[in-house]
This record gives sequence, structure tokens and C-alpha cells, in this order.
Amino acid sequence: MKEEEVNRCQIQNWYPKFKSLTIKTKFHQLPESFITYLTDDSGPFLLPDSVTNEDAMPKRVHNPEEEDDFQVSEGSDDEAEPPSNIPCFPQLEIEIKESVETLGGAVFPKLNWSAPKDAAWISPSQNLSCTCFSEIALLFRSSDSLLHDLCNAYDSCTDKTSSRPQSFFLALRKWYPSLKPEMEFRCFVKSNELVGICQREVTTFYPVLVNEKDLLKGLIGDFFDDNIRLEFESEDYTFDVYVTKERKVKLMDFNTWCGSTLPL
Repeated sequence: MKEEEVNRCQIQNWYPKFKSLTIKTKFHQLPESFITYLTDDSGPFLLPDSVTNEDAMPKRVHNPEEEDDFQVSEGSDDEAEPPSNIPCFPQLEIEIKESVETLGGAVFPKLNWSAPKDAAWISPSQNLSCTCFSEIALLFRSSDSLLHDLCNAYDSCTDKTSSRPQSFFLALRKWYPSLKPEMEFRCFVKSNELVGICQREVTTFYPVLVNEKDLLKGLIGDFFDDNIRLEFESEDYTFDVYVTKERKVKLMDFNTWCGSTLPL
């Protein structure tokens, strides 16, 4: 596999050509200081200081009177000092806030290639829906999956010259809460031929997939022939699609044909 094949699968590279076939997305080039924040594990886990007063963690109902027993008097040796050097990215936060509002108030975030799916458990919503910069930072800072993008993106390339791209982009994709996991599929292309289709959600059996297998195969096959085969420049790759209730196929993502791409 060549570096150019990996680069074609970066969302900021393929999105302009396939914009009409996929979900509306806004892009932000990330400053190197934010990349350092994501990869630095030498200190405590700190969320960036918010300039818009939006918190990633849910507000908890509490009674101040019940906290009296836990107050520490001034001058106590046990008095905790406030953390120093709290990260802050005011310009990026303001730009992201504007994009989130443009996209309807909730977004699905990802980096050049990957989304922080492994960190969904830590989100207040228990999924990848984000409404503010702090929630995005929480997911990204908690994700191990994103480290591949950040540190090892080109490890499978025979012409590797670097471990990471020169620039990283945050892609904010419009969030659709009504999407059904059983209707998302991963498609495998070998020598520019569609050779396999499988469901993306593998923890549940969906009878509808058995009943509509031939219909779905036809829809996805036609979509590939009409929109992808002659437009995407690699010969070996995978792509993800979603089939709507109106039987329309939407492009979700591209990935390389290699070991770092999950088969399911």
C-alpha cells in the first residue's frame, strides 16, 4: 500500500468530490498545540478551559448545605491547589461553536480518518453526538483509536516517509439521531470490483437484513457502479454506506484495504 492510497481516504480529501452523496460536514484545521494536547499523557487528564462556558460533563443536582462537612478551612495542609496550565483553545472553540450551530446543534466528530468510537462510553450522551467543543475534546482525549491517526497513520505503507500527515483536520458531521445501525454497511473493493458487503453493527442479529438481502445488495451495487467505481482513484479500498428508509444510499466514509481497517 502506498501513502497516496492512505491520503485519498482522509475525509477532507474525498469530501469535496462526493459532497452531494454524503452527510453535510464542516472542517477545521487543528492547531499543532491541540494535537500536542491530545497526545500528551505526561500530566493529569484536563479538559480545555471553555471560553463559551459550555461544559462536557452533565450538571448534577446537589444541596450546598450537604457539602458543609466536606469543606476545608483556609490554611489547612490538605487544601488542594487549583490545577495550573489548564489548556485553552479559544479561537478553535469559537469556530467549532459556529459550525455546530450551522449543522443543527449536534455533530458527529472525527479526525482525518477515524472517529473516537471507543470513547463513546465517557460521553454524557453515551454516543458520539456532541453539542460543544468540550464534549469533542472529552471524546478525543479519551480515545485510543485516534492515536493511529495521530501517530501511526502510514505504518502500513511501503513508501512511508512519515508517521503522520502534515496537518490534522476536525470533521464535524451533522448528527442524525434517527439513523438505524442495521442499515449501515461496509463494502469491499478489490481491483476496482465490489467483492463484499457486510453489516457494520455486528453485536446484534437483524432479521430485516436476511429478508432484504437481495434488495440491499442491488441498491449498494448500483450506487457503487454509478458513483464510486470511476470516481475514487484507488483500486483496493473499502467504503461505508447507509441505506435510508426511502431506499437511498448515502456515502459515509472511505478506508484503505489493509490490516488497520476493521473487516466488520
